Amino acid sequence: MLEISGLNLVIFVLLVLAILFLKLAIKIVSQSDIIIIERLGKFHKEISGGFHLIFPVLDVPRAVITIREQLIYIDKQQVITKDNVNISVDGIVYLKVTNGKMAVYNVEDYKMAISALAMTTLRGEIGGMNLDDTLSSRDRLNAALQMALCDAADNWGVKIMRVEISEISVPAGIEEAMNMQMKAEREKRAIELNAEAKKAALIRNAEALKQEQVLNAEAIERMADAKKYEQIAISLGQKEAIRNINEAMSENVNAAEFLLAKGRVEAFLELAKNESKDKIIVPYESSELIGALSVLKDFIGKKK
Repeated sequence: MLEISGLNLVIFVLLVLAILFLKLAIKIVSQSDIIIIERLGKFHKEISGGFHLIFPVLDVPRAVITIREQLIYIDKQQVITKDNVNISVDGIVYLKVTNGKMAVYNVEDYKMAISALAMTTLRGEIGGMNLDDTLSSRDRLNAALQMALCDAADNWGVKIMRVEISEISVPAGIEEAMNMQMKAEREKRAIELNAEAKKAALIRNAEALKQEQVLNAEAIERMADAKKYEQIAISLGQKEAIRNINEAMSENVNAAEFLLAKGRVEAFLELAKNESKDKIIVPYESSELIGALSVLKDFIGKKK
């Protein structure tokens, strides 16, 4: 019975040791992590996501490192600008581990190292810039920080994805002065815009007046041309009429008397149509009218 009990104990102990061995030998790694394995205190290998077997006692996990993108906060710090303004600045650094061995063995704590380097670089960059440039050149600061951090992070097996300056705070007095300056700039801009609008309106009015004068001049010129053509037509008509009269007079000696008689008769008829009571017909004009009528009678008779 004792022998059987001792055998069972040995089997039990071996079973426990086997289970412990398998537990230490089997490593299941998350897809987002990597594990650094040391053998007898020296780097042996780097295992990534999945199922892995190691040799217990000889192989020991040194560190578990995530390969996901991480972020490090740059603590708010006081920085003096080139024009001696004390401002508060903080930011965020986004990074990703690309080489686990370098991240473990080349630097004690890569997160702390990157944070300290970011602070130092931020002080140096802002120290060479005026306040206005600092507030308006965040992209420049971000690019300068990323470039400085990338050079150092390459030796630590870390890739700097991007750097963002999250907040820049200025003292209350400086902020009030800046608000007053911005207000003055807006008022100045409003005055300039108003002046530009008035200038544009004056130019448009002048152009409209100029166009109106041009159109009036063109209209006057056209009217003058029309009157000119009218006078030319009238003169040509008068010329043609005189030519016809001359021809008629050359054919009939009584033509001139006929024209004079016709004019007298027409004048008398116009005078007779006038309803005014102040008109007076001189007697000797009646005799001339009668003579004119006789001339007309004789002329018409000859024409027939």
